[in-house]
Amino acid sequence: MQLSKEDILARANQIRKNTLLETLDIEIIDYGEDFLIARMPVNEKVYQPDGILHGGATVALAESVGSFASHIFLDTENFFVRGLEITANHLKSVKDGYVYAKATFLHKGRTTQLLDIRVTDDNDNLISICRLSTISLPKTK
Repeated sequence: MQLSKEDILARANQIRKNTLLETLDIEIIDYGEDFLIARMPVNEKVYQPDGILHGGATVALAESVGSFASHIFLDTENFFVRGLEITANHLKSVKDGYVYAKATFLHKGRTTQLLDIRVTDDNDNLISICRLSTISLPKTK
């Protein structure tokens, strides 16, 4: 029996419990053959002291969606995924609503992966551009 997209998203969001994703209310909302999208509410939990979205929260969203994408698109029975490096350019501030992070692969190698992550607001304005490199390492048995 093949799972529906809704079932897969529900399962993906179940593993958020007791993680940073749950703390920041990050939710996986869509995926395709080569992308994954998550969203995070912009509220007092992720504000800088002056009431706008904190860049660190944006980077946490980007790394979460990128690492999750690497995790689900690779052989996780035999490998585990870790982030190597992330960069972020913040282009616009946000005070409320949601921000959306879409991770797409630029390189999907057996050992290393490079993802482009674009963070946008509710009006599809570009907020940040991030790049994440990950590594997949064999699990020891």
